[in-house]
Amino acid sequence: MHRIFTTSVASVYPHYVAKAERKGRTKAEVDEVITWLTGFDQTELDRHLAEETTFADFFDAAELNPAAELITGSICGVRIAEIEDPLMKKIRYLDKLVDELAKGKAMEKVLRG
Repeated sequence: MHRIFTTSVASVYPHYVAKAERKGRTKAEVDEVITWLTGFDQTELDRHLAEETTFADFFDAAELNPAAELITGSICGVRIAEIEDPLMKKIRYLDKLVDELAKGKAMEKVLRG
């Protein structure tokens, strides 16, 4: 079991926001990406952050967007298509979306619209 699985989403979330904000994006845009991927509304996302839900429990409760399968490429030097563990793949989907947001991609493209 990878350490990230038992890490709280709340402990990583500020890093997602900081990465996006350094590139001129907003916390609201990070939240939009997360809610798009997970199917949570803002209230549910805020609750998971407040309760310090682990990544394992966070994605277990999520209703992954069917378009998530369109997320491809590499993140942290690993090709998403080659990730076998379903939970790790979901975490990397989120990492990739935040990365694309920070790189200035249009929200429509980030959300596979």
